[in-house]
Amino acid sequence: MKLFGLLGYPVGHSASPAMMNAAFAADGETAVYVPFAVTPERIEEALVGLSALGAVGVNVTVPHKVVAFHWVKTHTEEARRIGAVNTIRFTEDGAIGHNTDVSGWWRSIGHHVPSASPSFAVIGAGGAAMAILAAIATHRPKADVTVIARRESQVAALARRFDTELSIQYAPWEKRNAVLAAANVIVQTTPIGMWPKVDQSPVTDAGVFQPGQIVQDIVYRPRETMFARLAKSRGAVVVDGADMLIYQGVDAYEWWLGHEAPVDVMFAAVDRHLAHEQLAHE
Repeated sequence: MKLFGLLGYPVGHSASPAMMNAAFAADGETAVYVPFAVTPERIEEALVGLSALGAVGVNVTVPHKVVAFHWVKTHTEEARRIGAVNTIRFTEDGAIGHNTDVSGWWRSIGHHVPSASPSFAVIGAGGAAMAILAAIATHRPKADVTVIARRESQVAALARRFDTELSIQYAPWEKRNAVLAAANVIVQTTPIGMWPKVDQSPVTDAGVFQPGQIVQDIVYRPRETMFARLAKSRGAVVVDGADMLIYQGVDAYEWWLGHEAPVDVMFAAVDRHLAHEQLAHE
């Protein structure tokens, strides 16, 4: 039995176990994917223990991605690019750290993004924003990106990291409506609007959105946030936030096992998981 898992704190809400175990079953893999709730002070112990148990690999989520980056022996270019690890493969020569957030986000939205001089607005300046900026730098280099955040220092750090690849501007929180109205592509990366606070949104005026804009809220619990509903009501092209989760899982699966993932099965498993969760909240 091949052992895989998810390390985070908390992890009980994650759709990843349902998605990965459905993929293993469809592929005929003798494998199991287990969620492990690990407190921050014990993450290194957990990684050592999983390596000793012969685990093949794990995903790493909040709040462990940076610690995992420093714990692994070697890194892929994707992990080095943003200084965080969300996927680990255990080998006899030591653990390898990878990051599929970058590729997963682009696979979720890239086919919508115009190739000619798109302007991006990113709400939030945390780890998810870092991965998204790395993807933009890779696939739309020299793009204009405005990052909306409450702390200018966070955006300044992002601008320094990508200073040769992107033109990153800071917008204070109180200017967010004007920035969003002017962007071609909008990505919401904060937890605002996540269950149980489903009546919240970074903006409350649907008029900030324009027909044809590409809008994604990476929050996927609930499946359609208030932010997404407002954008849809104005004719924006709304990209499902769960797509980023699924595609980062697809890329992790393929990196671990070396063969194509059953993508349709993984989408269906996440759909079932989130539909069941939504019913439980109604």
